[in-house]
Amino acid sequence: MRLYYHPLSSCSRRVLLVAQQLGIPLELITVDLFRGEQNTPPFLKLNPNHQVPVLEDDGYVLWESYAIMQYLAELAQDKTLHAQTAQQRADTSRWMYWCGQHLSPAISILNWEHSIKEMAGSGPADHAEVERAEAKFIEACQVLDAHLAGRDWMCGKQLSLADLAIAAPLGDWQRAKLPIIQFGQIWRWFQQIRALDCWQSTEQGTD
Repeated sequence: MRLYYHPLSSCSRRVLLVAQQLGIPLELITVDLFRGEQNTPPFLKLNPNHQVPVLEDDGYVLWESYAIMQYLAELAQDKTLHAQTAQQRADTSRWMYWCGQHLSPAISILNWEHSIKEMAGSGPADHAEVERAEAKFIEACQVLDAHLAGRDWMCGKQLSLADLAIAAPLGDWQRAKLPIIQFGQIWRWFQQIRALDCWQSTEQGTD
C-alpha cells in the first residue's frame, strides 16, 4: 500500500499512527505542499480535493484520513483498534467526526497563523483569526476535558482510533501555540498517547 502524505500534516500523521500501531507497512510518497504538488493533474486524479493523505491499495484509492484509519483497522490482523460492537463503532466514529468538525479546524487555523504562514512566506499572523480560533479551540477542549474525566481512553478501556485521531493534531501544540496545558484531563491523556511507541516513531519535531 502507498500513502501519499506530507510529514507536517497532522491528517497524515493520524494514518501513520494507525499503521505503526497495527504493524501495517506503507510505502510513503511525499507530496510537497509548499511547492503545490497537491494541485498537479497527477495528484488530482488521486484526490480532487487537493489534500493529503491519500491511500492507494492495489488500484483502490481512498482519501479522508478518518476513512483511511478505519480501512486499515479493518484490514489488520491485529484487531485491537477495531471496535467490536455497533455501539462501540458508533462511539468511536462520533469522536472522530467531532474532531473533524470542532477541534481540528481551530488547530489548523492556529497552526497556519503561528507557524505554517511564515514557512510559506505569507506574512505575519492575523491576530483576529488567532483570537477567533483560540476561542473555538477552548470551547472544544472544554467538551473533551469533561469527557476524559475519570477515563484513561476516549472510548472504553483501551486505545482506539478516536484517541489517535484526536491526538494527531494536538501534536502541533507548541508550534501552533495551543493553550492545552490548562486542561488537566486532556494533558494527562495526551501524555499517555505521547508515550506510545507509535507516537514516538512518527514524531516530526512537533511535540
